[in-house]
Amino acid sequence: MEDQVDVSMNVLLPNALRPTATLLVAAVLADALLGDPVYWWHPVRLLGRSLQILERALRRLGLDGYLGGCLLFLILSVIWVGGVSLLLWWLATLSRAAAVAFHLFILYNMIALRDLLRHGMRVDRDARSGDLDAARRNLSMLVGRDTDRMDAAACRRAAMESFSESVVDGVISPLFWYTLLGLPGALLFKVASTMDSMVGYKTPRYLRFGWCGARADDVMNFIPARLTWLLMGVAALLIPGCSAPKAWRIGRQQHAVVPGPNSGWSEATAAGALERRLAGPIWEQGRLVTEVWLGEPNDPPGGQPGDLQRAGKFIVVTTLLFVGCAVGVLLCRQWLAAGSG
Repeated sequence: MEDQVDVSMNVLLPNALRPTATLLVAAVLADALLGDPVYWWHPVRLLGRSLQILERALRRLGLDGYLGGCLLFLILSVIWVGGVSLLLWWLATLSRAAAVAFHLFILYNMIALRDLLRHGMRVDRDARSGDLDAARRNLSMLVGRDTDRMDAAACRRAAMESFSESVVDGVISPLFWYTLLGLPGALLFKVASTMDSMVGYKTPRYLRFGWCGARADDVMNFIPARLTWLLMGVAALLIPGCSAPKAWRIGRQQHAVVPGPNSGWSEATAAGALERRLAGPIWEQGRLVTEVWLGEPNDPPGGQPGDLQRAGKFIVVTTLLFVGCAVGVLLCRQWLAAGSG
């Protein structure tokens, strides 16, 4: 890892925890080559298990409201941000190579682009082969809505939406916080994201208990979501058949159509960029929750043959643009620190 960074980073973080361009690129390449293998000691899965244990303990103590949710976020942050950081610092005192390897291992496990694309391409493959039941099953791994009413086009369209939303949560946000705050930043984001996905529901059980995790996730995705809006427009300039002006315009005009402060930015922008309408009728637990479409009213509905493959290419280019920007920031930081030294 680079020994020289800017003064503020030197004060805040030990060498072992600092963001480096080399490790960021290596983590992205590792995800591209290996995906997200399923194994018991996967850091994010262990984070989820620790959340479940702590939730049960807090509820047994009667802390099942706002206070309990805030304590859950605090304890998880101490364990996963503080604990992993201390472990990495200790490894660095024993072996620089071991510290670098562990740093890379943790960062790689924070990224989930290849698996997102793999699940989406399975939906597309099943839809093309006419196996609608299999397409619906594979889609259920990407979305929480009812899939039993969906035809092939609706399955592809929902996967396109998942691509555009999950590229923020699964790739750009963790790498953004890594670039800004090093490995502790990526870990803190993953704590917030995991809490939002596991307890951030607007149900009687979780409305108050999940509030802290949901709000933390909103805050930490706020800048990355809007940065994705900008980068998706640039990506549209590079991909034939996409429209950058429409991407930026639709994203700006329609982001608030989607519930929540962040996910609409990437979903609406993708609809504009790909020149396909997304969303449409969505059913959850047998209830129609929305019939609103995203995108230019005159554009055709998304989900036709070839749409999902183009959407996959679109989020890959968006990711590469972000990685290029992050690497540039880290190299500039290193250069400025070297100059000041």
